[in-house]
Amino acid sequence: MASAAERVYDLIKDTVEAQGVTLWDVRFLKEGASWYLRVYIDKQGGINIDDCTNVSHAIDPVIDEADPIDKSYYLEVCSCGFERELTRPIHFKAMQGEKIKVKLYKALDGVKEFVGILHDFNENVVLDVDGKLYEFALKEISKANVCYFD
Repeated sequence: MASAAERVYDLIKDTVEAQGVTLWDVRFLKEGASWYLRVYIDKQGGINIDDCTNVSHAIDPVIDEADPIDKSYYLEVCSCGFERELTRPIHFKAMQGEKIKVKLYKALDGVKEFVGILHDFNENVVLDVDGKLYEFALKEISKANVCYFD
């Protein structure tokens, strides 16, 4: 069964994209006593507050009608950020040629963090670190971000 975030992602994708932005990711997280449904969006040239407001107004009735989450939560629509997290295969495909940081669950040759150019993505992430290619399965990666500053 799909997680709440995946159900919402599938439910709102077309509505979000009809607003002229890309749906980057959806997260359903508990922080303290409260639950948050965070919808991350992106577009060429960057996201502004009007984009977030428009998307929020567009998806709120879609989510309310489908009622995919059985808890009370706060809906937040925000930019995926400059150093966006890469969690889906489509993210890695979109960021080919960009500098990224990959953190592994388990060290490889004593190293858990690699920074390099995302060389390729098929089923695995292929990272060029100073001319040496490393290949990681998604299940080996604990976190991956675009990395413009390092």
